[in-house]
Amino acid sequence: MIKERIISLLAGFENGNTERTFPLDYCLPIYHCVSDDNLPHLNRIIRYKNVRQFEEDLDYLSKCFQFVSWDEFKDYVKGKFRPQKKIVLLTFDDGFREFYDVVAPVLERKGIYAVNFVNPGFIDNQDLMFRCKASLIINELDKKTDVNPEFYNILQSQNESQEKIRKKILGISYLKKEILERLAESLELDFTLFLKEQKPYLSLKQLRILTQKGFGISAHSWDHPLYHELPTEQQLETTNRSIRYLKENGFHGDSFAFPFTDFGVSKAFFDELFRNREILCTFGGAGIKLDSVERNFQRIPMETGESAETLLKKEIAYFRFKKLFNKNRIVRK
Repeated sequence: MIKERIISLLAGFENGNTERTFPLDYCLPIYHCVSDDNLPHLNRIIRYKNVRQFEEDLDYLSKCFQFVSWDEFKDYVKGKFRPQKKIVLLTFDDGFREFYDVVAPVLERKGIYAVNFVNPGFIDNQDLMFRCKASLIINELDKKTDVNPEFYNILQSQNESQEKIRKKILGISYLKKEILERLAESLELDFTLFLKEQKPYLSLKQLRILTQKGFGISAHSWDHPLYHELPTEQQLETTNRSIRYLKENGFHGDSFAFPFTDFGVSKAFFDELFRNREILCTFGGAGIKLDSVERNFQRIPMETGESAETLLKKEIAYFRFKKLFNKNRIVRK
């Protein structure tokens, strides 16, 4: 892609101190999972890092920034916190079990706080996010030598290449996720059995233990839709429902992170959401970027297959490039 080439070229000139050149006072990295294992529900949709790569990221971030807790970040937003360096708040999304098994022990050893934005619809492994189902279907399809013709009928993909079929499966939207159920049935793939045996998500008990250990748990919508596909009323319903659940169960009720992206979310959504005075801020995932909604902070996706150092240099270069054209700020209408 031309965009990637431009960013890589500009990043080559970013040889300075990241702490000095980082254009904002805060850095907000997003991860989903850290694992040394091959996870079939994630390996087709997320380029998650292994433990060594994750620890290298943390070590680099700690050289450039001051890690903060949720309370410190809240005080920063309110103008009450004066850090010694630019700050970094570590965030995770989706509440995968590896946060408890793998990530938390690493963070405890290093003395680093993180907040995990979770979907109540998946807690205790009640259901599986639709993109995870797509990943499982592709893995199952690749294992089979004899596929039920009904699979191709459902997908309307007769005589298409395997690569095109994979793209079609990954392209199935939240609003059409029932297609994934039909595809799985034709492959004799049982999502309920996978949830029971593999337990990919955190349980309510594990979330409470993580809270006792000092980590944060907050809202990420009820079941992970793509927001710009929904009318504003449904956006608000799934947002507020998830926030209520988290608050009622003793977790953070003062923040929210958009699933996937906040692209296309209107100013009217934020105006209505922030009528709830308990909600301090929200988080998107557009990289280093400003937002016309001052309490909506953009985070940096870290699972690109690159190190934190390389990724941040690219983000800094791209921010500077877009600033030349006054395009480094999201304007809500």
